[in-house]
Amino acid sequence: MIALFAGSFDPFTIGHRSIVERGLTIFDKIVIAVGHNEHKRGDWTEGQRIKAISALYSGNPNVEVTGYSGLTVDFAKEIGAQVLLRGVRGVTDFEYERNLADTNRMIGGIETVILISEPEFSFISGSMVRELLHNGHDVAKYIAGDFPIPNH
Repeated sequence: MIALFAGSFDPFTIGHRSIVERGLTIFDKIVIAVGHNEHKRGDWTEGQRIKAISALYSGNPNVEVTGYSGLTVDFAKEIGAQVLLRGVRGVTDFEYERNLADTNRMIGGIETVILISEPEFSFISGSMVRELLHNGHDVAKYIAGDFPIPNH
């Protein structure tokens, strides 16, 4: 079974890596899809994100990394994914993800599997990493893979 793990991954954190590793114990293949959102400007380009995540999983034939634009549910159908894989850190994330899961099921007929963050990663988010970075803190321990650290 193929699962699609989609997000902006700006950057791909150790929490994201944990979801992929745990997801690989459930699914045959995981496609990590870096979404393009023209309304969002990230600290890392889409190309940098794809390159860093691809390098992280270069030796794993059960993980594919790609970019996409448009609705996630449409991309899932395009690549033959049977399920969307998502991670949640807490109640706030869960409410948001539940609404997305309901929408994706209604418009695309695809189910969502939600994995709960491991406690040691529950405080880590891309926005937290970017905020620390913008304020001069070392963020390397929160990022999975070889993301170039932008100067701020």
